Amino acid sequence: MAYVLIVDDDADFSHAVSTVLEASGHRVRAEFTASGGLKSLLETKPDLVVLDVMFPEDASAGFVLARKIRQVGGALKDVPILMLTAVNQKFPLGFGPRDIDPEWLPVTDFIEKPVDLAILASRVRGMLKTAAQ
Repeated sequence: MAYVLIVDDDADFSHAVSTVLEASGHRVRAEFTASGGLKSLLETKPDLVVLDVMFPEDASAGFVLARKIRQVGGALKDVPILMLTAVNQKFPLGFGPRDIDPEWLPVTDFIEKPVDLAILASRVRGMLKTAAQ
């Protein structure tokens, strides 16, 4: 059973993702601000983070948080991060998996919203399996 931290300001979406991941046997915690997500990360290391990009306080807060997670180092340095976002709908810049970069976009995978929750659960399962190896 893995511990998954969801950091997304959309409470309804976070609840839906939590329900699906809990049905798969995972423990889930949702934080609705980037600062709350960082605080939670520092309190308890998750096995995986599902991270949104845009937050009301900052449209790029998820990018910043991903970098902070990697900069903290230690146990958080290798936590898989699944960036799950609708940033391309608001700012059609074409962000995607090809932009994953250890410095600029240090995430493990990237999925566009809206997302089929079965696909999301499958991607989480694969990322957790890879991280456990």
